[in-house]
Amino acid sequence: MFIFSVRPKRKILFWGCLAIFLLILIICAFSCRSQTQPQTSIPTDGSDNQKRIAFLAQYGWEVEEEPIECKDIAIPMTFGDVYQQYNEIQIKQGYDLEAYRGKTVKHYSYAVTNYPDTSHSVRANLLIYEGEIIGGDICSLNIDGFMHGFAKDK
Repeated sequence: MFIFSVRPKRKILFWGCLAIFLLILIICAFSCRSQTQPQTSIPTDGSDNQKRIAFLAQYGWEVEEEPIECKDIAIPMTFGDVYQQYNEIQIKQGYDLEAYRGKTVKHYSYAVTNYPDTSHSVRANLLIYEGEIIGGDICSLNIDGFMHGFAKDK
């Protein structure tokens, strides 16, 4: 019977363990970074009227002081074509309504007073969940109207 034993030197053992530890640390750092989901929703404080007006003003919109409409709406659990298209507008501006499926949110509608090159009524709509703005749009009330995100179309 032949027995062979290996006893590593302390110096080699130390540097080997250190290299393995650093390798594990690097792997953990990169895996944690890749698992962190990018923020698809940009909640903004919409808890009171002045904050909502200031939010719209940062996009250049001037609105009447009081909302025209305030109501509760339920975001459906399953998005149909219309809601899917609406959510695409939200995603383009950094919001995503997917996380709010089945939830009831506040809908505030303000009259926009400075929309360029139009003589018909334009509304700024905000969706608020627990005091945070989670989405919205700028739209025309005309039958052949338009709808886009908060930023002015070019």
